[in-house]
Amino acid sequence: MSPRTLSPDNYPLPDARGRFGPYGGQFVPETLMPALAELERAYAEAKADPAFWAELDDLFRTYVGRPTPVTYARRLSKHLGGAQIYLKREDLAHSGAHKINNALGQALLVKRMGKQRIVAETGAGQHGVATATAAALLGIECVVYMGTVDMARQQPNVFRMKLLGTEVRGVDSGSKTLKDAINEAIRDWVTNVETTHYLLGSALGPHPYPMMVRDFQRVIGLEAREQMLAQAGRLPDAIVACVGGGSNAIGIFHPFLDDEGVRLIGVEAGGLGIETGMHAARFADPERSRLGVLQGVKSYVMQDEHGQIALTHSISAGLDYASVGPEHAWLRDLGRAEYTYCTDDQALEGFKLLAQLEGIIPALESAHAVGHVLDLAPTMPKDSIILVNLSGRGDKDLDTVMKALAR
Repeated sequence: MSPRTLSPDNYPLPDARGRFGPYGGQFVPETLMPALAELERAYAEAKADPAFWAELDDLFRTYVGRPTPVTYARRLSKHLGGAQIYLKREDLAHSGAHKINNALGQALLVKRMGKQRIVAETGAGQHGVATATAAALLGIECVVYMGTVDMARQQPNVFRMKLLGTEVRGVDSGSKTLKDAINEAIRDWVTNVETTHYLLGSALGPHPYPMMVRDFQRVIGLEAREQMLAQAGRLPDAIVACVGGGSNAIGIFHPFLDDEGVRLIGVEAGGLGIETGMHAARFADPERSRLGVLQGVKSYVMQDEHGQIALTHSISAGLDYASVGPEHAWLRDLGRAEYTYCTDDQALEGFKLLAQLEGIIPALESAHAVGHVLDLAPTMPKDSIILVNLSGRGDKDLDTVMKALAR
């Protein structure tokens, strides 16, 4: 991927206020506005600098192992008896997931801004590992906040972060998951804003984060477009990706937005079922998911009857979040992307089938996309194509899956 191709084009969104239609913006304490203004300037300069993208492209090729391949899932396709299924293999990127793309991009910005310290949040641990990896590579001090519930179910990633020289701080407030980890990371950032950059991991948060994370993750879709044309001779009929905050999905969706014949399907966490209230499917539950502001950005937010942030549930730590990225909300309003959900049980079925039929153990996040494809593929003609963004690998989730299957 050449630096010219990797560098994002001049897209019209977000606008100058960081809005995607009615979503997005900057809803932060006054003390953080100078830091956001500094970040906007630094990213605008970097975005226009071919040398920045050349350096990132070199790291992608020589360190991350990009381009990640597209794999034809022959046995899974035959088993389901419908569409032909291809997998974009972000699980093969260094550190085990797509998160490294954004972590390296922001870490290069940290060096460019002259900051000495990074703070980050993590749920499933993959963003924390990616951030710790980038910090170790570039020699930057790093602190990662993680809910204690997530720490208990993601012990391998906790150990990996510590091994990489990062300090992992457990968060024991609220639901003790991703939302609370983000709160603590923002508090740290407010306190140490002169020396510290908040390396946000998803297409969330105040502007310019949703735009910036999207731009760094667009490499997934740019590669996939070239690879599908080379391997299948055409673009896919549908692209399916899991959606928590939405970084892997927006990364693969974005280069296909102008291709109206390509369906873009985001899969949220259906948890124990929408009717139970124990889920994180923001678009599927209009009674509890309403327009609101959470952690610096306006989007759909799971709320209780008093407008307080509702507890969410997913077997996947990375999808267990009360809000969704503003660009996803806007794409849904426009009708360009569609959003559905996959329950814990359906995700486990996708997890097992991909392992047994293709020898690939996916992250539980990615297994939600696979779980939806189990229902979708049989409804499509055999000459149609589905491309699944396999956003991460599943070794981090084996303990969770073992316990779930034992039950």
